[in-house]
Amino acid sequence: MPPLPSRSSFDLRIPALRAAYRAGTLTPRQLVAELLGKAAALNPEFRLFIHLLTDEEVAPYLDRLDAQDAASLPLYGIPFAIKDNIDLAAVPTTAACPAFAYTPAESASVVARLIELGAIPLGKTNLDQFATGLNGTRSPYGTCRNSVHPDYPSGGSSAGSALAVALGVASFALGTDTAGSGRVPAALNNLVGLKPTRGILSTAGVVPACRTLDCVTFFTATAGEASELLALTSHTDAHDAYSRSNPQWNTARAFGTPAAFRFGVPAQLEFADCTESPELFATARALLEAAGGEAVEIDSAPFVEAANLLYQGPWVAERYSVAGELMTTTPDAVLPVIRDVLAKAPRASAVELFRAQYRLQALKAVCDASLESLDFVLTPTYPRPVTLDELARDPIGPNSLLGYYTNFMNLLDYAAVATPTGFMKNGLPWGVTVFGRPFTDQYLLSVTDLLQRRSGTPCIGGRTIAPREPGERRTATHDRMRIAVCGAHMQGLPLNRDLLARGARLVQATDTAGHYRLAALPASADGTRRPGMWRVTEGGASIAVEVWEMPAAEFGSFIATIASPLVLGKVELVDGSWVSGFLCEPYGVQSGTDISGFGGWRAWLARKDGVSA
Repeated sequence: MPPLPSRSSFDLRIPALRAAYRAGTLTPRQLVAELLGKAAALNPEFRLFIHLLTDEEVAPYLDRLDAQDAASLPLYGIPFAIKDNIDLAAVPTTAACPAFAYTPAESASVVARLIELGAIPLGKTNLDQFATGLNGTRSPYGTCRNSVHPDYPSGGSSAGSALAVALGVASFALGTDTAGSGRVPAALNNLVGLKPTRGILSTAGVVPACRTLDCVTFFTATAGEASELLALTSHTDAHDAYSRSNPQWNTARAFGTPAAFRFGVPAQLEFADCTESPELFATARALLEAAGGEAVEIDSAPFVEAANLLYQGPWVAERYSVAGELMTTTPDAVLPVIRDVLAKAPRASAVELFRAQYRLQALKAVCDASLESLDFVLTPTYPRPVTLDELARDPIGPNSLLGYYTNFMNLLDYAAVATPTGFMKNGLPWGVTVFGRPFTDQYLLSVTDLLQRRSGTPCIGGRTIAPREPGERRTATHDRMRIAVCGAHMQGLPLNRDLLARGARLVQATDTAGHYRLAALPASADGTRRPGMWRVTEGGASIAVEVWEMPAAEFGSFIATIASPLVLGKVELVDGSWVSGFLCEPYGVQSGTDISGFGGWRAWLARKDGVSA
């Protein structure tokens, strides 16, 4: 295998560049000059850029930063690349089809936001024409080969964007994803590929593939960078009719270390006769189990059936709505393989569309139910890699194989993150995908962060990500709220019904840290007995608690049922993590009887009533 292309002499990860700028050891002008030169040198071999910005084109972005302090903008001087179906003002957008090209007056909303935050665009990257493909070879601007192994493709359709980060010429890159275009190239190039919940990143200024399914994606070296970028850019946009509000449980505060999680694993795994992928997947699963995860096998058949709907008539017709007119008037302007993919679209009928939508909705109900009690699902990102020779012999079959685990996610409205976890024996990167319910993006990135740290897989430039220090530990959260209960809400006790009625499930029975006291409070008006727990600075004990989880939408109605003197606060568990839980106001404690010596409410009930709890 030929040696890897040399990386930038700088660490391009966002925190490293930020530190260098603020220390005064690097300027954006120095960095951009090196990166543009490197990109120009790499382009003849890798075909990653369709348009690399000239010195004149990049000058306004650098001039603006000259007048700013390095600490004044969160992305000050951070270089990024843009897939060439996403608009950058005054630079042609081609969608890898010269006859389709136009020059926008304004940048896409997400690009404008990144520039406003201080990031510097370097150029427009190559892609499978009209974002139709998962391999990176379907472009008149040249084939994008893999960043590590010359016999393999880069993956697509966001081919050049993945290469820009993998080859060390951009800190991050924008891609798009309709069927896996932001995940497959990430997996093939040792990158994190975030395919966010549909609509939380604006697609205004993006050439559609399937507008109802399209997502703007991020390619980064680490999950932490993707988390920061998502937090900075996930805003509703009046220019995008498909824009959705990102709920508070999916903001930057949700990024942390997953605790006591359950994850799904397909019961029927497809590896297309690959001998290495099964072992690599088993290793990733074992890493999650070693981190405290419980694996649950799920039926993958409905997910696969949903995936198979994507290239039936209705959604192919949606793709055709963009390129169809050009195919009719100037057929040679569209690559033969793209014409073949879209050929059946004109025959699609409204009847087919509704039937497909009905079937998809039925499958979504089944798939959603299987995710209901899980924190996320783990799959391979693809069954096995395919070679450039395979794609040359058959442009369709091997491409479809790459989408086996990706095609269903946009249709079913899930969030997903491609996660690098290892390498094949020939050096080719390999990875898994974690996916889950919409608006759990930050939690999924937390899982990716956990896997990156535990696997020890080096990211770009050969750098590994160190385990978190104890003081850095913050519990990751998502669309399910966890609450620690210590009394009548525990399993089998009188008020447990209030949790069960809201779809709550028991996560774990555990103990608090040794800093609490417990009192038996006077019975309420209906005769219910409850304890009150409070934190002390000395003389504390560990108290038995249960941690329950319920949909965030139900949390407010549950809290409304809690009577004084109980209040909601933060409770420290015996493992050092913190969770929301019930505490007692001082006046309530004074009216109760200290029962801390029993170690918990059940033990006190058993002793007092003479029955087993």
